[in-house]
Amino acid sequence: MPMKMKKGGCFQATSFSRKSMAAAVLADECKSMDQLKEIHAQMIVSGRIRNSFLASRLLNFCALSSSGSVDYAQKLLVNSPAPNIFMWNTLIRAKASGLNPNEGFSLYVEMRRRGISPGTHTFPFVLKACANGKMINGCEQVHASALKFGLESDLHVANGVVRAYSISGKLGDARKVFDEMLERRYSNIWVTMICGYAQNGSAEEAIRLFHRMVEDGLEPNEVVLSSALSACAQTACLELGERIHGYIVENGLVPNLILGTAFVDMYAKNGQLVKAKQIFNGLKEKNVATWNAIICGLAAHGDGEEAISFFQMMEKEKMRPNEITLVGILIACRRAGLLDRGRDIFYSMRKIYGVKPKIKHYSCIVDLLGRGGQISEAEQVIRGMDCDADVEIWGALLSACKEYSDIEAAERVVKEILCLDPQNAGVHVVLSNMYAEAGRWEDVVNRRIEMKESSKKTVGWANYC
Repeated sequence: MPMKMKKGGCFQATSFSRKSMAAAVLADECKSMDQLKEIHAQMIVSGRIRNSFLASRLLNFCALSSSGSVDYAQKLLVNSPAPNIFMWNTLIRAKASGLNPNEGFSLYVEMRRRGISPGTHTFPFVLKACANGKMINGCEQVHASALKFGLESDLHVANGVVRAYSISGKLGDARKVFDEMLERRYSNIWVTMICGYAQNGSAEEAIRLFHRMVEDGLEPNEVVLSSALSACAQTACLELGERIHGYIVENGLVPNLILGTAFVDMYAKNGQLVKAKQIFNGLKEKNVATWNAIICGLAAHGDGEEAISFFQMMEKEKMRPNEITLVGILIACRRAGLLDRGRDIFYSMRKIYGVKPKIKHYSCIVDLLGRGGQISEAEQVIRGMDCDADVEIWGALLSACKEYSDIEAAERVVKEILCLDPQNAGVHVVLSNMYAEAGRWEDVVNRRIEMKESSKKTVGWANYC
């Protein structure tokens, strides 16, 4: 940074440096893309955008902020004359967690093509991209690069390699990397390997490794244990979850909020609802995630009435439900056939709970209304959605049309489904069967002719939309 001497022997930043730092601070304090674009424009006019540090602050907001834009971040990187490693790492990180994580790996390949050497922070991000995209070849290539640059023994890099191989189903390679680590006091790499086994259905190996971790003197903390329990919840690995519970009881540990919630979630998702309720009732502190775990667990296993009972208790405790809670309670209403209750909750989501309905909420209420024979109302809900309806939600309504023999509504629904999926032959069959049940044989013949024609060629969208 350019400096100049001040009276008294002190140094002060030059005017240019002060302005540059001010611009960096403004970029870090951005709240919206509109604000960022104004700062970006000012940097372009002043020529400061050529400063990689300042450009990186803009890119950081775009890539990682919930109010940012990954596409805009990519444009900043592409148009930067000399993007620094921080900019590459940040964008790879954002891509790795995005809808298409493979783009994170492609970005890494481009970075290497330009002759830029990766750092210790690069590998965990690109390995996450490979893991999320289940790119086995990518995992192997990045692992080879880590070896080439002598970073394979870095704990964060090794943890990323183990996770990537595990998620890709290559448990042998993951275990080899784990075993070759000379320094394993980093407990996260243990839980990554344990979760890898649990998520791939190798419960015995997961349990064996958990016991070995404890025998080696590594005391897993709440974060490590809750991560392992999360894997148990997602993969129905009840036995490992029970072993972890036993470890906590044997060591006289009292589950905190995070760990207690993880136990409720694990037992509830594994169908052990009595244990889930026991732990839930024994917790001194509960947050919305704790309530969600018990409500969604009960709803998922068909105990809709009790899920609703817990929801009512939640409201009495003045705990504000979130979008996950409301998905759970709508599922509960659907399972219990509580049409009026579910309808009331859905229509009060914005006003009472301050939650904007998303596709999962719409799917639940459409299914609930359809099962209750409210075909017209269900269709109105779909057509009034804030987001685009998908094939699944129209399919739920079509099932209801079939159940209640509403051919007129079914014809409209089939048209909507074919707009989204022109090659969907199943909807032709459903409608044809409905015509047959109503004795409309001419329509049956016409529908089957149309189905045959659509199977011979790729049907353009305009045919149905």
